[in-house]
Amino acid sequence: MVLAIDIGNTNIVLGGFVDDDLKFVARIATNANKTEDEYATKIRSVLAIHDVDKAAIKGAIVSSVVPPLNSVMKKAIKLVYDVEPIMVQPGIKTGISLHCDNPSSVGADLICACVAAHHIYGSPALVIDMGTATKMMLLDKSGAFVGASIIPGVSIGLKALASGTAQLPQISLEAPKSVAGKNTVDCMRSGVVFGNACLIDGMIDRFNEESGEELKVYATGGLASTIVCHCKHDIILDVDMVLKGLNILYKKNS
Repeated sequence: MVLAIDIGNTNIVLGGFVDDDLKFVARIATNANKTEDEYATKIRSVLAIHDVDKAAIKGAIVSSVVPPLNSVMKKAIKLVYDVEPIMVQPGIKTGISLHCDNPSSVGADLICACVAAHHIYGSPALVIDMGTATKMMLLDKSGAFVGASIIPGVSIGLKALASGTAQLPQISLEAPKSVAGKNTVDCMRSGVVFGNACLIDGMIDRFNEESGEELKVYATGGLASTIVCHCKHDIILDVDMVLKGLNILYKKNS
């Protein structure tokens, strides 16, 4: 089994692959202050819940947008499973080109999602990753990454709305029955859920206009399932796209 780990700003997502079969997905909270021993303990415990034996892990690959955790996670995986994880970083074989001003600045999670989109679904494509931030990545017909848009994430907007006002509460994220809310909570839910869906639709229109064609659109990330079902464009949802991209990268680099 190959252990794929995506370190995000909010959560660390773990997946176990046997060939191309994703056997489990687990999430733990990101905490840059934890040590390799603490992460080793947490990862081993989480995998035990999913009945993954220590001896089953034959390799590992890590993408990270939290640099302080890179060496910590590498040491934690080595400590528990005695394997040296592959890091998604400049120099890794991806199978796609990065056509941007500074290719080394492209986030590892963006690369993984684009690799999965290109190799699984094909290009050209527009890939939306909805996590702490909402990222929209454009792939040309050759599968090359040609640019992106980074938008404040859904949860960031919701937290800012509640913390920046005196009378608006913290709420759970779900769609209300109507765009015109009848109470404060539903009014906030309408704005956050439907507002972000409209934002996505509008950005897709702009990407299509700029690229000169109707792009296939794919969405991933923890918040995608809440938002894209309310979009008017046809969007294919694959919440495990980053993990699948990690598995593809592992095969290319192991």
